[in-house]
Amino acid sequence: MYHTLRKRAILELEQEKLVTAPLVITRLLRLQQILCGFIKYDDGTEEIIKGTNSRLQELLDVLEETQGGVIIWATYRNSIKLIQETLSKKYGSSKVASFFGDTPSEERQKIVERFQAGEIKYFVGQPRTGGYGLTLTAAKTVIYFNNTYDMEVRLQSEDRAHRIGQTDKVTYIDFVCPNTIDEKILQALSTKKKLADQITGDEWKELFI
Repeated sequence: MYHTLRKRAILELEQEKLVTAPLVITRLLRLQQILCGFIKYDDGTEEIIKGTNSRLQELLDVLEETQGGVIIWATYRNSIKLIQETLSKKYGSSKVASFFGDTPSEERQKIVERFQAGEIKYFVGQPRTGGYGLTLTAAKTVIYFNNTYDMEVRLQSEDRAHRIGQTDKVTYIDFVCPNTIDEKILQALSTKKKLADQITGDEWKELFI
């Protein structure tokens, strides 16, 4: 499914008179969504991919080896809801909370306070919502279920666990599916470059290889 959509995206972009960064990134996001276990169609509707979600299973395996608070960053609402539902079933709903666009504003500070107090063990957040301004120093592990392509958002989300008051080491884990857009995004982040800056001329094709 991933490779079929990848080939289709290349054909569509090759037919465009002017290939812009937004055009390319929209198609890259569609590919990343498949890796996260769902499809978003052009009309805005979404569909969960049936079968085993390997990324979600990997998350459960990793969490078995963690101690202390855990921040799980995920870009998409579908992923956040699925992660919260899965972890609530396994660890109890009182140990898990999500922090993203749909989270009521009056509940947000309470979630942070409960996480800092150790009442909530798993903080499932959206980087663009929870990655700015929050103090989450109770975290000893930070997991990127998938990465944003925006370097500023990544850096800000990393800093949530390294605010004043953090005295322990923090382990950062990136989930990466080999030979996919996951690798391209992580490579761009590691060189501290914005993915959009790489979309010039025909260089955009390298992102789909």
